[in-house]
Amino acid sequence: MSQTSTRLSHTAALILKALNSGYRYGFDIMEATGLPSGTVYPALRRLERDALAEGVWEKEQTAEEEDRPPRRYYKVTRQGKLAIVEAEKKYPLIAQLLNPQEVHRP
Repeated sequence: MSQTSTRLSHTAALILKALNSGYRYGFDIMEATGLPSGTVYPALRRLERDALAEGVWEKEQTAEEEDRPPRRYYKVTRQGKLAIVEAEKKYPLIAQLLNPQEVHRP
């Protein structure tokens, strides 16, 4: 675990923290963090590859009903939660960002 957490960049830590705070898909994370898509989507793929997050595609019918492309929804894994703790030690400002109570969902 510590090997993975030490490789976690500031950007990846911020994205993982956003996921843990309730932001679930790429565009949502982009809005919350201010990061561009060219940063967020590759980082999400790396977080999945490293088993720090896992993603599932929503049902196509849901996206069609809302007249938009399908979303891939992500959640933090147990290993990812441990990585967040380590990242907050390494990057103290991450701990102050994107608290779960700040997320307002319908």
